[in-house]
Amino acid sequence: MTGEPASGASARIDHYVASFDDWRGDLLAHIRALIRQADADVVEEWKWDGPVWSRGGIICTGEVYKSAVKTTFAKGASLPDPAGLFNASLTGKTRRAIDFHNGVPIDEAAFMALIKAAIAHNLG
Repeated sequence: MTGEPASGASARIDHYVASFDDWRGDLLAHIRALIRQADADVVEEWKWDGPVWSRGGIICTGEVYKSAVKTTFAKGASLPDPAGLFNASLTGKTRRAIDFHNGVPIDEAAFMALIKAAIAHNLG
């Protein structure tokens, strides 16, 4: 499945984030900002009915659930995670995920380091 062009995808992600009028929209917006801050060349795409961030390949997806906002790293099992952010999908051979919950602070430096590690792995 291919995604939308980046400009259309960014607008669609804007709409998607705004569609959540509670903590989940705010949290997804914050995660999105951290991803963009980690690397200005990250491309936003819309695939599988949700936001996807890529550079040299997929970095991660953004998913919204009732009790969590999740980022799933396509190649997370290959990434260093010294801060132990990965807390979901830990048994998969390739992917790893982070479930973010309402009111739990994000270790922003560690999260951006994971984004940068995913990009380095993709560009390898």
